[in-house]
Amino acid sequence: MRADSINILLVEDNPADAELTRLAMEDVKMVNSLHVVSDGVVAMDFLYHRGEFADAPRPDLILLDLNLPRKDGREVLAEVKADESLKAIPIVVLTSSSAEEDILRTYKLHANAYISKPVDLEQFIRVVRSIEEFWIAIVKLPPKHG
Repeated sequence: MRADSINILLVEDNPADAELTRLAMEDVKMVNSLHVVSDGVVAMDFLYHRGEFADAPRPDLILLDLNLPRKDGREVLAEVKADESLKAIPIVVLTSSSAEEDILRTYKLHANAYISKPVDLEQFIRVVRSIEEFWIAIVKLPPKHG
């Protein structure tokens, strides 16, 4: 496990799913800070340090829902991966869609992983724990400076 703090940006418009994700991560006891935003426009404000996010940390990992208000997850993914200063940040798509076209399109936009949210509560918690354990305990993330 990394000794330094891991910053995770969760882009999720469903408050119940956001809270479940938070609880699952707290339960695993991994070292991290979870920042939650509810739409794609706010996600980009966070990433570009605009407005209230002027002091926001650079995320080490982004968990991204696809179906978001104002700017959907596909647009966020495309914008992040097209930006030289952001594209190294791993993005895990965590969404309710299991449509083949969504899976293919997000990988073509350079998502690092695609996970369909289980509808069962215990399975959802297990998935979130697995994401955290893999991306924080096993994977070597890019350096914080980008």
